[in-house]
Amino acid sequence: MGSQTELIALLKAEGVLNNPAVIKAMKAVDRADFVLPRYRSLAYENYPLSIGFGQTIFQPYTVAFMLELLKVKKGEKILEIGAGSGWQTAMLCQLVGKAGRVVAVERLSKLKRLEHINLAKCHLYQNTITLIQGDGKLGYLAAAPYDKIIAAAAGSGIPEAWKQQLKIGGKIVAPVKHSIWEISKLSAKSFKIIRHWGFSFVPLV
Repeated sequence: MGSQTELIALLKAEGVLNNPAVIKAMKAVDRADFVLPRYRSLAYENYPLSIGFGQTIFQPYTVAFMLELLKVKKGEKILEIGAGSGWQTAMLCQLVGKAGRVVAVERLSKLKRLEHINLAKCHLYQNTITLIQGDGKLGYLAAAPYDKIIAAAAGSGIPEAWKQQLKIGGKIVAPVKHSIWEISKLSAKSFKIIRHWGFSFVPLV
């Protein structure tokens, strides 16, 4: 696929990309800025690509699907687990706008450095992004609570820390094994879970 425009048109045609805010964010953030140089010619293909260290940049279909489920609003505070290349981080930043905040947690120090380099290529609201190196399963308590939480790697379930750090009325979108879980927090101890099947992910480390 030759361009970001063609990729976006494909995702629209497949019915996974519908929200005008998500479409605008995807147009604003060039996937080619977040792939390794040797894969730059493949940046607009609809499949995951290696970013090294056993990790990948998500398939565009999956990113669009998860961002549509998350329903980010301007001014919200988002916790991102497994920031990786920074591509999704940059789109989250576009979605929350100048008044919002994105806290991105990455366990691997080399990937955190890569994300920092990649995000510097974008025209972003730099004051909205906080990059943290740490164990994503623990969330990031210092900036909690969060309006939304999104994860980029699959675990065997949803960590309790994420549920505790989510605001009542908030939402978690995260891979669990070969599905994506959409979790709405109804009260301090009550959650609604919708499972979306048919996906494949690298493991959460």
